[in-house]
Amino acid sequence: MTELELLGPCAYGDALGSAVLKASAEDFQVDEVLDIPLSGDGEHLWLWVEKRGLNTEEAARRLAKAAGVQLRTVSYAGLKDRQALTRQWFSIQLPGKADPDLSAAENDTLNILKSTRHKRKLQRGAHAANGFTLRLTQLHADHAALDARLELIRQHGIPNYFGGQRFGYEGGNVGEARQYAERKALPEQRHVRSRLLSTARSYLFNQVLAARVSDGSWQRAQVGDLLAFTDSRSFFPAGEAECSDPRLAILDLHPTGPQWGAGDSPASGATAALENRVVGQEPALRDWLIRAGMEHERRILRLPIAQLTWHYPEPDILQLEFVLPPGCFATVFVRELIDLAPVGQTDSSCVF
Repeated sequence: MTELELLGPCAYGDALGSAVLKASAEDFQVDEVLDIPLSGDGEHLWLWVEKRGLNTEEAARRLAKAAGVQLRTVSYAGLKDRQALTRQWFSIQLPGKADPDLSAAENDTLNILKSTRHKRKLQRGAHAANGFTLRLTQLHADHAALDARLELIRQHGIPNYFGGQRFGYEGGNVGEARQYAERKALPEQRHVRSRLLSTARSYLFNQVLAARVSDGSWQRAQVGDLLAFTDSRSFFPAGEAECSDPRLAILDLHPTGPQWGAGDSPASGATAALENRVVGQEPALRDWLIRAGMEHERRILRLPIAQLTWHYPEPDILQLEFVLPPGCFATVFVRELIDLAPVGQTDSSCVF
């Protein structure tokens, strides 16, 4: 499957040029933002870990081995990219035990920056946001055009698509989910089941968002929408008054789209009609999610790019700094600017 089939159209027109991302791990840096005050005591050891060329699950296994504990006692808030320089929190449950020597876990791919105790373990999704520093190298694009588009994005946000990473190489996860859906079966392995159900919901959400980008309604609230704040999972229906809420204009409040589950869309009016029509084009996936017991949830359609700054360290390098909520994709932001070429190439037709 192509990127357009998986994600849908861009909001601001064609790419303005090409560049390379992740020529080195330092070109894609992620810092987890945690707003939990840590007590300094308790049975959970919290670790602030820097890693490069290592995914989160591999880091957790290494920490568990060094601590001499089972993997299930190691927790983290979210998954981070392998091909990146990332800093994130882990916790290890150590009831009645002293802090272990974790030096065996450290090398040039993993470094423990600090540690402290806390009374509770780190829960999935507990981080408040992720801070990004991206360096786009081998840049072939007009700086003035990039500056103008970045200003538009700062003012209006971007479509909050799930990124291509969610769907596997060339959308292979979607094809696998369809195979199970057509057989009305679920994978026996829990992690495979979770991955494919998440893929199916993300794909249907992207299809709904793509339809609203196409008709121009992704940025504005309409009667029948369900609205949510940037940092909240709860939502409420939009009537005439809600559609004029000033918080929509400052990118604090947004229309939402479906993460499909039992029952029809809880939206109403034209929004419900669109969502049911689009999701109805994938009846096997829709019904598979319902049979699996998934609950209907919502995700904001518009993604504000917080604390966005940029500069050009060299004429052929664009450095971006910004903050995104958990579960949102930096590559979806970059996609609104340029085509990404494989390392060593800058042909704008090479997109991944």
